[in-house]
Amino acid sequence: MKKKLLYTLFFLFFSQVIFAQCAMCRAVVEQGGDEVAEGINNGIVYLMFFPYLIIGVAIFFLYRNWKKNKT
Repeated sequence: MKKKLLYTLFFLFFSQVIFAQCAMCRAVVEQGGDEVAEGINNGIVYLMFFPYLIIGVAIFFLYRNWKKNKT
C-alpha cells in the first residue's frame, strides 16, 4: 500500500509539465501566437490546481478526524 501511495505522489508531483489546449482555445491560440498560447496554458494549470488542493485539504481533515476518533 505504501508503494502505491509513493508512486502516485511521485508521478503527481514530478511529472513533466504538459502544455495543451482545449478544442475551444485552439482558434484563439492560432490567431494570437506564442504569448497567448503560454497564457492559456498557464490558465489551464492554474484552474486545475484548485480542485486538487480542495481534495487534499478534505482528505487531511478526514484523516485527522479519523485519527482523533480512533484513539
